[in-house]
Amino acid sequence: MTHSTTTRRDGPAPSLTEVRAERRRLVESVRALRRLLGKRPAFEIADRRRLNREKRDLDRAAAAHAKAVRRVEARRARQEGSLTRQLAGLDGKQQSQEQRALAVLRRESVARALSGTRLDAREINGIGTGLVRDLAAHGIRTAADFDRVSWGKAPGGRGGQVLYIHRTQGGRVHINGIGEHRGRPLMAWRESAVARAEARAPRTLPPDERHRIAEIIETGRARLRAELAEVPRTAEAARAEAGQDYAATLDRLAGGHRAAADRAAERRAEFDAMAEQLRDLQAQLAAHRDRYGDDGIGGRLRRAQTRALRPAPEGPPVGTPVPSAVNQTDHTDQADQTDQTDQTDQTDQTDQTDQTDQTDRAYQYAPPAGPHPRPSLLWLIPIVFLGLTALLGVGEPDATAPAWFRAGTRLLALAATAELLRLWLPRRRRRTAAPLPPGTGPLTAGAFFALLAAGILADADPDDGAGWAAATVSLALVTFGAVRRVRER
Repeated sequence: MTHSTTTRRDGPAPSLTEVRAERRRLVESVRALRRLLGKRPAFEIADRRRLNREKRDLDRAAAAHAKAVRRVEARRARQEGSLTRQLAGLDGKQQSQEQRALAVLRRESVARALSGTRLDAREINGIGTGLVRDLAAHGIRTAADFDRVSWGKAPGGRGGQVLYIHRTQGGRVHINGIGEHRGRPLMAWRESAVARAEARAPRTLPPDERHRIAEIIETGRARLRAELAEVPRTAEAARAEAGQDYAATLDRLAGGHRAAADRAAERRAEFDAMAEQLRDLQAQLAAHRDRYGDDGIGGRLRRAQTRALRPAPEGPPVGTPVPSAVNQTDHTDQADQTDQTDQTDQTDQTDQTDQTDQTDRAYQYAPPAGPHPRPSLLWLIPIVFLGLTALLGVGEPDATAPAWFRAGTRLLALAATAELLRLWLPRRRRRTAAPLPPGTGPLTAGAFFALLAAGILADADPDDGAGWAAATVSLALVTFGAVRRVRER
């Protein structure tokens, strides 16, 4: 800090030029520091946005971790449910396999018995040896070679209805001499052969076949039990992997957050140093003024000195590094995960404890307050009204309204609409949510009454009292809103 020689108590008194020069130097130094400190509110707002952004990153990481854990649990529940249902259905599956095996065994026994029952003229009434030879010539030698008879047109379409014998291997044949009277005994002979074969077929499975099916079912049961026992271990491994990914994400975010916090702390320390230097300069300026007075320094310098001696503006509140609720919840989840791992394996407990320590070392900031309230959607009413006015104008049906009036009212409505959209749209977004500046409501109402007064006064038969009253209200509202806006700034 450079000290002026005018503060010495010994030596000759400085001249008015020296006093004015020293006073101007102090005022310019204070002004320069004020300009630099004027950047602090923007820096604090940007830093608060950074804190909100970091919290959103941590929330996303926590949500992704929770989603991964839920996905693992859902997959585990599906696998356990499917395997449990398969195990429960093995007993019924054994019975059904035994029934199918018995059905196959009986079908094969009946087929062998029918294949061994040959056509014999002595056993079929009305069918002699010649018809037996004709049947054999057409591939029908045993009871297994045909299954039914039916009536149809004669071959070539000539003659009446004839009897067809349907072969088991496919196709049908007609044997001359075999009609209704001989077809019935033929089918009766086959049906009796089928009845004898079914009566002789086995009704229970042999012990070796039953034992083979039981071994197959038992092998499947052992496999399903092994898979069911493996499901929890697989789920635990997937959960541990998700926890490791989450811890790695927290470490990565913590590194970036810590670096940004260090830069913000350095910048904040610079602002604090400048604020301290500003207070020192203001003290020197006040001492200089008290020592030499304000006579002869000029009104312009006196006004600059008054502005320089105003109290330094205080910066907005700064967020403090505290653990947020999200981080505490994550720690609880990690602790629960460690407890579950303790029940399965001691080694997994050590790994999970390390992971919990990594999570505890995560460095984050929580914003000093909750999210700002967003402007209401009711602001769309004046925005739409002013926008329509900018398109349609006021007093347009009246031909007496001059062109400058139409253009002026449209420009006024357009400017008001653009200003409202500029203030309202960014504050509706989640990242930049904030209330509208003070005075916005009175200014909007003043624009509305101004357009109303213009429409009344531009009428061919105007109501001057109502028009001037609306103009007065508009002027009062605009003045009030402007004063509030200036005070806020």
